Amino acid sequence: MENLVVLILVLLLGLALFYSCNILWPGPEKIRKKLRRQGVKGPKPTFLHGNTREMKSICHELKPVKKQDSNNYISTLFPHLLVWREAYGPVFQYSTGGREILHVSQPDMVKDIGHWTPSELGKPSYLKKSRKALLGGGLFTVNGDEWAYQRKVMAPEFFMDKIKDMIQLIEDATAPLLEAWESILEGAGGSTEIVVDDYVRNFSGDVISRACFGSSFAKGEEIFCKLRQLQKATAQRDAFVGLSAVWKHLPTKSNRAIRNLVEEVRLLILELAKANRNENGAEHAATHNNGLLRAIIDGSHGPLNGGTAEEFIVGNCKSIYFAGHESTAVTAIWCLMLLATHPEWQDRVRAEALEVCHGTMTLGVDGLHRLKILTMVIQETLRLYPPASLMMREALTDIKIGNLDVPRGTIVQVTRLMLHLDKEAWGADANEFRPDRFANGVAAACKPAHMYAPFGLGPRICIAQNLAMAEMKVLLARLLCRFAFSPSPSYRHSPAFRLTIEPEFGMPLVVTRL
Repeated sequence: MENLVVLILVLLLGLALFYSCNILWPGPEKIRKKLRRQGVKGPKPTFLHGNTREMKSICHELKPVKKQDSNNYISTLFPHLLVWREAYGPVFQYSTGGREILHVSQPDMVKDIGHWTPSELGKPSYLKKSRKALLGGGLFTVNGDEWAYQRKVMAPEFFMDKIKDMIQLIEDATAPLLEAWESILEGAGGSTEIVVDDYVRNFSGDVISRACFGSSFAKGEEIFCKLRQLQKATAQRDAFVGLSAVWKHLPTKSNRAIRNLVEEVRLLILELAKANRNENGAEHAATHNNGLLRAIIDGSHGPLNGGTAEEFIVGNCKSIYFAGHESTAVTAIWCLMLLATHPEWQDRVRAEALEVCHGTMTLGVDGLHRLKILTMVIQETLRLYPPASLMMREALTDIKIGNLDVPRGTIVQVTRLMLHLDKEAWGADANEFRPDRFANGVAAACKPAHMYAPFGLGPRICIAQNLAMAEMKVLLARLLCRFAFSPSPSYRHSPAFRLTIEPEFGMPLVVTRL
């Protein structure tokens, strides 16, 4: 037994040394030299750790006082990016041990990034591995022909003609939330503090379950709960430390917990898919909206699914469950916070919502289009609090961005919040909540328009953005017709990076029944 333990330790040590000597230095150093020869500067990396120690040192030294009225939180979450941009300019390089990252915030170069196909500039391979527990091998992590096939399978289920049929389902999903808050306020004299996070997440989860998988939130609740646990566990695991690729395979308590959650989610999704197959008769199809699940199941038998049918189904269902509900929910939460702290805009949105919703049981597409002020508020929320703050791509072949030759294997990084707060693009008030900047659309809100990218850039733009916008409009319109919101004294403004940007300590708001 002791000999076996020694053998395992020797093998792990050998693997770590091989990884260190053959992956962590030669490849990234070759990329660094090519970029340096073209004038791209950056902090000097160290062996094994790259610049990760310096990143942590900067975060510790420059950790600012968190102000409740501050929308610019780059200095809180990513202070190293600000320090290096100030030192080296809008285009710089740094290392995370095994990866060389080219950080880009120069507008013309950002535009060029959106022109490359997923076969040339795709999702980084390390993300596919590190996020596999949460996203599987779904649309958000694959590249090339596999990506094109998966998008072809799923995108039609999110076209506007399909969204029209989902609006009533979204309306139905608001009912439990509205009833819960009415009950709370009835027992509290009409006004009290409510921590809104879980209510909004449950609503968004219910929408995805009903609209995409033909089940109510009661059936999908266990999947959402376990994916939320996976999200927190994955976010805590440091993917940027040199030997993390080795540590992830060790039998630690956290790694075992992640593996158990992955297996539990897999079984739940397969059970859902099995039920869909068994019930896929004419009567079921007529009474349930499960087109996306059916499309995924049918697509799993296609020639370009990149793996087994089971992997295809589980990976894409996990991607939709997580990305389709988490990013929408967190945006709605930030939107309520911004409306609570800007009562003049809350009054304007409420007046519009009351006019549009008056006497209607379901808003309908025409009603959603008439919610112009609410649309501007949502767009401004997405500008200030984009759910996915970092856009990461990997050069899958040698490419050119601007005048820069980017070698294969380079990780290209764009920080969305840097684009969204760029004062040259947005004006001197870029840090302020000003929804009226979108009065004439995105093209008139900033110059150039591609500096606004909450749903992504180029061919990989989010396929579910129509559903997300419809969902947020219905929810916020219904809430504002019934309740008024104001800041809670217990709220601590502290945006946290947990794969999405969310309130670290929750979102308590004082809710008053109208």
